[in-house]
Amino acid sequence: MDKTVTSAAQAVADIPDGACVMIGGFGGSGAPIELIHALIDAGPKNLTVVNNNAGNGHVGLAALIEQGQVAKLICSFPRSADPKVFTELYLAGGIELEIVPQGTLAERIRAGGAGIPAFYTPTSFGTDLATGKPVAEFDGRMYVQERGLKADFALIKAEQGDPMGNLTYRMAARNFNPVMATAAAVTIAQVSHVVAAGDLDPENVITPGIFVNRVVHVPNPQQEEILNRQEAVYP
Repeated sequence: MDKTVTSAAQAVADIPDGACVMIGGFGGSGAPIELIHALIDAGPKNLTVVNNNAGNGHVGLAALIEQGQVAKLICSFPRSADPKVFTELYLAGGIELEIVPQGTLAERIRAGGAGIPAFYTPTSFGTDLATGKPVAEFDGRMYVQERGLKADFALIKAEQGDPMGNLTYRMAARNFNPVMATAAAVTIAQVSHVVAAGDLDPENVITPGIFVNRVVHVPNPQQEEILNRQEAVYP
């Protein structure tokens, strides 16, 4: 039952070319920077990445994109604080983009984790985002059918974790991480503090260990915004 691994590099070593990878975070909040950088070092190509935004600066997701490892990005907010890397590549035709409204993205991921193949939402009806999707009327209002979203791997960041994979989160870092943990075939969590099995109050566990496959201890995680203020570049 011990799901701990010794390093971020070991945790992501088997992510292959062409994999679909969910990456937690809302901007820098809850973004698993160390796991993303380990994925860059591992070098898989042609990835489909699911994330709330398109990365900032030259670290984290932006760095993964800059290294040419992402073929498609599924996100809700591609124009964030400093999305230069993604914007230039997209305008040059070097990366595919699927825009999903933020609430719809969260629900698609939640549905994927819950085994729900599709659901209806009024969001995007009558816009280009609804083109080609089934629509239906409920109680006099038009709705768009959206499909549940799953991934091969999820990279997430938690505050505390035990060897069985039970996780807690720090404040807003909770964001997309818990739902992504449920929607991937393999969930990899970096945690700031590893505690003994039984030390976490069950009432405080947000992600039960059944959804987590690997836990790696990252005691002093880097923060995207701080790295960008330092004009850091990875690798």
